[in-house]
Amino acid sequence: MGAALEIRNLHVSVEGQPILRGVNLTVQQGEVHALMGPNGSGKSTLANTLMGHPAYEITAGQLIFDGVDLLELETDERSRLGLFMAFQYPVAIPGVTVANFLRNAINARRRAENPEDKGIPIPAFRKLMTEKMDMIQMDHSFAGRYLNEGFSGGEKKRAEILQMAVLEPRIAVMDETDSGLDIDALRIVAEGVGRLSGPDLGVLVITHYQRILNYIQPQFVHIMLEGQIVESGGPELALHLEEHGYDWLREKQNGTGEA
Repeated sequence: MGAALEIRNLHVSVEGQPILRGVNLTVQQGEVHALMGPNGSGKSTLANTLMGHPAYEITAGQLIFDGVDLLELETDERSRLGLFMAFQYPVAIPGVTVANFLRNAINARRRAENPEDKGIPIPAFRKLMTEKMDMIQMDHSFAGRYLNEGFSGGEKKRAEILQMAVLEPRIAVMDETDSGLDIDALRIVAEGVGRLSGPDLGVLVITHYQRILNYIQPQFVHIMLEGQIVESGGPELALHLEEHGYDWLREKQNGTGEA
């Protein structure tokens, strides 16, 4: 059995305002889960909390990853454990190339395990980058560009997929990766995720729209409303949501309607 990310009765506040109100969810390595919900339902709060963003205060509950209590760990420690987050709005870092950024990320991990480590040899790193870029069908010139500077929306998201490919996380959280993408960019990004998916990678796709799920096909779909997961099911749940919106769920929650 691979690693599991377990979210148990998670309550989170931002500036004293409760946002998450008892979230329960388990994502196993090798599984693809989709978390859907309207804007303001708490989806991005969950993603940021998982990675240890300091603005999000956990007031109750547990986060367990591969048997380890994440609440005791800083963001970089969570990353080294095998947790990854692809951002909704990736930040540009002028003056730092994609290749240098990734080489530093690899070396930081190596030195955390062994302070005497001299870092990945340049030839080995070049070989790794070439293999990963070919895997996700990315032009090799991308490596020499400054990270996210002047990138289109699709290029920023592909850079996130390249980071996933190089860092090889065990669980990846993708926070609205589809936002701002046209259909071609969406397909390219989703295909990249599809190539990385497998028994060693679990994925939690957080999305507002069903369309990305045409390309990244989840085994499990969860719907979040008002800071709680109120419904879980298979891929058919996303299709039902696309057709009927969220009102049927709100009615079900209020006891005024039927599923």
